[in-house]
Amino acid sequence: SLECSAAAASAAIYRDEKLLGEEFLNVPQTHSVTLLPMAKSLLEHTGISPAQIDYYAVSRGPGSFTGLPIGIAAIKGLAFPDDTPCIGVSTPEAIAYGLLGFEGTVIPMMDARCGQVYTALFQGKDGRLTRLSEDEALPLSELKEKLKSCLGPLWLCGDGAHLGLAAWGEELPVRMAPAHLCCQRASAVGLAAMQHLGEAVSPAALVPCYLRPANA
Repeated sequence: SLECSAAAASAAIYRDEKLLGEEFLNVPQTHSVTLLPMAKSLLEHTGISPAQIDYYAVSRGPGSFTGLPIGIAAIKGLAFPDDTPCIGVSTPEAIAYGLLGFEGTVIPMMDARCGQVYTALFQGKDGRLTRLSEDEALPLSELKEKLKSCLGPLWLCGDGAHLGLAAWGEELPVRMAPAHLCCQRASAVGLAAMQHLGEAVSPAALVPCYLRPANA
């Protein structure tokens, strides 16, 4: 699985639901420079060849208008030689799966600019996550109204979580996810992808989801 929908980039590999390894970078370097070398290093260190991969997964958005196509293109490049099935995972869902096992409402947030965040709501209970709303771009004020009826604690995660904490910290029972779980990670993309194996598509059919057009 690959993740580069925001500033951080990472690659991870699972076998039988066991995380074999993950490479993660949150530095100001272009994803086109870092992502495939991380994937190559991970395969080499685990002793797994691309031909042995059963599924490829990638964060399909919403997210960065430059990062998303880099991740999609990288997965297509890895998957095309063997026509390996691909799974495009919702970015908010992948962020939420980083908090799998937490109790309460999980609110992934990505800074969408223009006073909005990309988000979706998930309920964490008994070691499982249940989606409560679809992915959408919302102003912080609208999201706040939705959260008033959600079960606490309210776990904020994602690269836009600090926006929610600053806006609602004194009004809602919000908590920041631990720092190592707050960023988008390929290991969480892999966890989420395991819930969608039946939705895998061919490499050619894999496309990003932006939710809204880019600003010109």
